[in-house]
Amino acid sequence: MWKVRRELAALKILGAVVCAALAVYWWLAGDTRGMILAVPATLLVGAMALRDLLVPVRLSADESGITVVQGYAGHRHVPWEQIQDVKVDVRTRFGLRSEMLEIDTGDNLHIFSPHELGVSPTEVAAALRRRGT
Repeated sequence: MWKVRRELAALKILGAVVCAALAVYWWLAGDTRGMILAVPATLLVGAMALRDLLVPVRLSADESGITVVQGYAGHRHVPWEQIQDVKVDVRTRFGLRSEMLEIDTGDNLHIFSPHELGVSPTEVAAALRRRGT
C-alpha cells in the first residue's frame, strides 16, 4: 500500500488556509486583484488537500492485482493479467532528476509521482514486479 505522506497533505491544508486568509485580507482592503488571485488559489489547493484526505492510498497491491485511484476519488482494481508493463520514467531537467511510475494496463496508463506514493517510484516498481510474477 502506497499513499501520500501526511506531511504533504498537512502542507496543502496549510497552504489553503494561508490563501483563504489572504483572500479575506484583500477583500477587507478592497484589493480586487488580490482577490482574483487568492480565491482560485484557495479553491485549487483546498481541492488537492481534500483529495489527499479522502483518498490517501493511491496504489495498493494484493494477490489478485492492484488497486489504483481513478479520477478524483474513485478506485479501479486491475488484475495482474491485465498489467502489460510497469516502468519508471526518469528525466533530468534543469539539473533536477524526476521519476514517475507508469503502469500500463493496455486501455489506461496510470502515472504516479513520488509525492503520491510516499516513496521512490523505483522501489514501488520493483515491489510490483516481484509481486506480479
